Order: sequence, then C-alpha cells, then structure tokens
Amino acid sequence: MTTSVVHALTVAARRAAHPRTRTAGPADGTDTASPCRACGRDETVLADRSDGVVVRHGPAVAKAHAPATDPAGHRARIAVAAHPLLTGILLPPLPAATPYVAGRPVTAWPYGTPVDPDRPDDAPWEAAATLLARLHAVPPAALAPPAVPPMRGPLKAAQALARMRAAGPHPATAAVERAWAGLPAWARGEAPAPAGGLLCHGDLHLGQLVRHPVPDGPWLLIDVDDLGLGDPAWDLARPAAWYAAGLLAPDEWQRFLGAYRAAGGPAVPADGDPWPRLDVPARALTVQTAALAVAKSAEQDRELDEVEGTMIESCARIATLPTQLTAGPAS
Repeated sequence: MTTSVVHALTVAARRAAHPRTRTAGPADGTDTASPCRACGRDETVLADRSDGVVVRHGPAVAKAHAPATDPAGHRARIAVAAHPLLTGILLPPLPAATPYVAGRPVTAWPYGTPVDPDRPDDAPWEAAATLLARLHAVPPAALAPPAVPPMRGPLKAAQALARMRAAGPHPATAAVERAWAGLPAWARGEAPAPAGGLLCHGDLHLGQLVRHPVPDGPWLLIDVDDLGLGDPAWDLARPAAWYAAGLLAPDEWQRFLGAYRAAGGPAVPADGDPWPRLDVPARALTVQTAALAVAKSAEQDRELDEVEGTMIESCARIATLPTQLTAGPAS
C-alpha cells in the first residue's frame, strides 16, 4: 500500500459518503485532514492486498482495483453491478469522483455489514446460494451493451499456479501440479470455456456477502472483479471443494446445495447427483487454494497449517481419480 493510493481512496470515499457536501474536500482532492470536516469521522483501511486496496469512510467505501485490470472488462462489470436487473442481487456502485490512481481503477460502494467470521453457525449459506441462483438466472443478452466479458475463475486458478511456481521449491508442489495437470484446458485458463455460459460471480466465498442497508438489511453479493459469462458450477465450486476435503460440514453443504436447487439454480440438476457438474470446477478450486497455500508457505518460510495441509492432501487424492466430465456448462 502506498500513501498516494490511500490518499486518493480517502478522497473518493469521503466524496461518495458526502456527495452534496463541499467540505468533504476541495475540488483538487488534496484535503484529507483527519477527521473529516463534514462528519468528524476518520477512515479505516479494510483491505490492503496487491489485487485491491479498500478504504471505508462512514457509509461508503472506495476500492483501488488491481494494477493490471482490463479497462473495458472493468467498465462492463461495473455496469452490470449497476443494472436494474441485478437489483437485490449485487451491491450497486456509487459514483466515483476519483476514477484512477497510480494506473488502478477506483470504484466507490455503499458500506455493508460483512459476515462475522467469529459466528460460523450463522454463516448465510442459504442466502449465498439463493443469490447465486438469481444471478445465474439473469439473461446475459438483457445486459448488453456493454458486452459481458468472460468469467475470470479459470484465470485466477492459473494465476495461483504461477504464484506457486514463482515462490520456489516446496515439498507440496508436486501434488498440486499433478492435480492441475488432470484438469481440462479450459479450467486451467488455457483454452476457451465450452460453448454457452451464464452470468457468474467468479469468486464466491462468504467474504463476498454483505448486509445492506447496515446493520441487518438483506444479503447482497459484492466484488465483481471476476464476474462474467461462464460455467455457473464454478460459483458452487469453493463450497463443494471444502465439503469434499472435509472442511465444510455435510449439513452446511446440504443447506447450501438445497437452497440453490430450491431457488431454481441451473448449475446442477434439480435432484440427483450434482457431482458430474461440480467435479471439474471443484477440483480447480481445490488446486487454486492449495497453490496459494504453498506459495504463502514458501514466501513466508513457514510450515503449512492444518487447513492448508488438508487441501494438499485433497490434491494428492484427486490426482488419482478419474475426472467426471460433462458436455459443458449450463446455458
């Protein structure tokens, strides 16, 4: 994180929070004195990662996206988030007075109450599944223009493998590479996805849900950086991978899957075995998670923790199993 990025995000968050108040900062954006003259609040840095820096100011947050973000794809994804057909599914953006900082696109959003990691029994699995089903049901043709870009899930998996390889030798690398080699080329981001495809979130986990309005409004999906057209089974893949690895309890998986089916989600059949549809995406998310674990272990010169070790074991196991291939994504 750099001072210039935080400065720009502070300006953007203050102006989003106080769109009609000149005291949020002068036109040149140089006044970020703390506390804010409009409301007396300070800012909070909510995230500080290479793929996103997020600053909160009261009811608004501002995000600097990854430096390599594709401008056209980014604009299309933000337009989708603002589209009336996505009302009640995706958190809509706010006007952003600071469109770029250090070559990184900046967006502004309402602040929402996130999932509480200290209350796992209250995890909103049903809400997440229902939102996904509703997202997958939105007709992509109704959103154009601009054209919706491909979902970035396979690309993110490939980026995780690249990070693992760049981190240097590690005892667990071989197991991850074997599981990766068993995936079809489209799931590795090396070939176009099969024909068809629906509107997908692309990176679904519980950190991608917030309640808005705060504190206890309805759950909405956030973070559209990976949103696009693709196989909707990818959005179910992370919970499926956790369940297969023993990290998600069977009753929680059934709550999630049951809610998705009850809402008419098209990624899996309405009844019967869902795994022929989920197998490839779940394997890809297992490998992605394991590759990031290995990379962090090597970069930080530390041992794998218990959860990370479980994902490596899953890679070793799935590398020995035949892949359940299907004709292609739901469409």
